[in-house]
Amino acid sequence: MKYSNATNYALHTMVHLIRLPLNNTIGVQELAEFQKLSPTYLSKILTKLTKAGLIESTPGAKGGYKISKSSNEISFLDVITAIEGDTNLFNCSIHRHEGCLIEGVMRQSEENMKEELRKRLLIDIVIKMEEKSQRTENIN
Repeated sequence: MKYSNATNYALHTMVHLIRLPLNNTIGVQELAEFQKLSPTYLSKILTKLTKAGLIESTPGAKGGYKISKSSNEISFLDVITAIEGDTNLFNCSIHRHEGCLIEGVMRQSEENMKEELRKRLLIDIVIKMEEKSQRTENIN
């Protein structure tokens, strides 16, 4: 099982946006430079995150992107679903009228994974990053 690179970049982008001071925005160019991506590629990711209601875009010279929900509400699953969609990872290729027992096991496993990702919030990563940063500053 593998998520696309877009999901990787989306998760990192969301963490970066959560770390911004409240109501601050950041432009696509700066976000792209932060992740060493082309602004065009990142714009496609940002469009999906915007359509999912996770971020909002403010046009204009001082515009940019910011999270649109409380950071305590954004789960890993929210971001993954925004980028990958909500399709099943496994679909049985052998269809019989009694149902595919293998597909049943795979779907239950996917549901368990989704539930775990639903419980995991991006803010928890931000908190860990800030704690790690403070420990590093205290050492120096």
